[in-house]
Amino acid sequence: MSQYFQFHERNTNFKQETIAGMTTFLALAYILVVNPTVLSEAGMDKGAVFTATALTIIFGTLMIGIFANYPIGIAPSMGLNAFFTYGVVQSLGVEWEVALTGVFIAAILFMILSLLKIREKIINAIPQDLKHAVAGGIGFFIAFIGLRNAGLVTQSDATIVQLGTLTAPSTMLAIFAFIITILMLVYGWGGAIFYGIILATVVGILFGIIQPPEQNVGSIPSLEPTFMVAVQPEYLTQAFSPEILPVIFTFLFVAFFDTAGTLIAIASQAGLVRDNKVPNAGRALLSDSTASTVGALLGTSTTASMVESSAGIGAGGRTGFSSVIMSVFFGLAIFFSPILEIIPTSVTAPALIIVGSMMATEVKQINWERMDIAIPSFITIIMMPLTYSVATGIALGFILYPLTMLAAKRKKEIHPLMYVMFLLFIVYFWISP
Repeated sequence: MSQYFQFHERNTNFKQETIAGMTTFLALAYILVVNPTVLSEAGMDKGAVFTATALTIIFGTLMIGIFANYPIGIAPSMGLNAFFTYGVVQSLGVEWEVALTGVFIAAILFMILSLLKIREKIINAIPQDLKHAVAGGIGFFIAFIGLRNAGLVTQSDATIVQLGTLTAPSTMLAIFAFIITILMLVYGWGGAIFYGIILATVVGILFGIIQPPEQNVGSIPSLEPTFMVAVQPEYLTQAFSPEILPVIFTFLFVAFFDTAGTLIAIASQAGLVRDNKVPNAGRALLSDSTASTVGALLGTSTTASMVESSAGIGAGGRTGFSSVIMSVFFGLAIFFSPILEIIPTSVTAPALIIVGSMMATEVKQINWERMDIAIPSFITIIMMPLTYSVATGIALGFILYPLTMLAAKRKKEIHPLMYVMFLLFIVYFWISP
C-alpha cells in the first residue's frame, strides 16, 4: 500500500494520511447537510438528495484517491448547487428535472474533454505566476468562508461586511477552536486541525452550545425520487432548448475552472508541482468529471474538487490514501447522520481560516516586480473572495494576462491556449444568465 500511494516519495506515512483524511472529512461533512437543504428548495426530495450526495462523494473521492493519487475530496459544488436552485429553477422557472439533465449533459462534456486531455493541456499551459495567484486566491477565499461561518465577519448594509458579534455563543466557540488549533500548530502537534475540531465539539456539548444527538444511527433515505431522472427522454429534449444551453455552458465552465483552480492549489500546497506541471492532472480531472456524471444520475448537482481538501493538506495529507480514508468516513456517515449533524460550521470554520493563511503564502512566489504579471495576478487573487467565486477570479485574471503581456511586448511568452481561454472567458461573461 505504501508503495502504491508513494508514501516514501511524498514524505508521509499511514498515520499522517489517516489524520489528514479524517480532517478533510470533518471539513467537508457539512455538505451532507447543506446540499440537500439547498436542492430541496428547487423541489427535489431532501432525503434522496442526501443519499445521492453521500454516494457521489464516496465514488468521486475514492476514484481521485486511487486512480490519480490525490488527497482531494470530490463533492457537489456549493456554488453550483446554489446556481442550480436559485439561478436556474427559481429565477428562470426551469423544472428541477430539466436542470438536472443539464447537469448530466455538462458532465458528459467534462468527460470528453478529460479523455481528450484538453483539460490537462489547459492546466499545464497556465503560467507559473498565475498558478501561484490561483492558489493564493483560493487561500483568501476559503479564509473568508471560514470567517463568515465562524460569525467573525457578517453582512452590513452600510459597509457590505463588518465584524460579527464576538459574544455570540457559536462565535465564541469558533474563537476557542481557532486559538486552540493555532497553539497546537505552533507547538508542532501533527493533526492539530483535526484535534481542534474534536475538542471544540466536546466543549460545545459541555457548555450547551451544541446539542448532543438524540440517536446515533438513522435510516438511509431512498434514492427513488431522483435516481436516473436526468436521462429521461422528455427532459433530455427540453435540455437542448435555447433557454437551457447557456445553463449547461455555465455548469461546464464553473466546474471546469473551480476544479482546475483547486487542483493547482492543492498540488502547490502539497509540493507536488514539478516543472510547472501538475502530476496526474488528466486522471484527477477525469475522476472529477466521472463523479459529476454519476452524481447527476443519482440525483445531485455538479461536483467539483473541493477547496476544503486543503484542510487535510494542512494536516499532512500528501497521497490518495487520505482520500480513501475520507470515503470510508463518508460511507459511515450515511448511517450515522444524526451524529454528523451536530458539528456546526462554526467548529469547522477555524480549519478553513488557518489553512487559508497557509495557502496565501503562495503569493510570495509571484513576480511582483513585473506589472504585466502583478496586475493579472492581483485581480485573480482579490476577485475570488470579493465575487465569492473561484472561477470568476480566474476568468478576470486570465482575461487581463494576455493584454498586459502584449502591452509589455512579451507575446512570445504567451501560450496559444491562453488566447483561447481569453476568448472563452469573454464569451462566458457575455452569455452567462
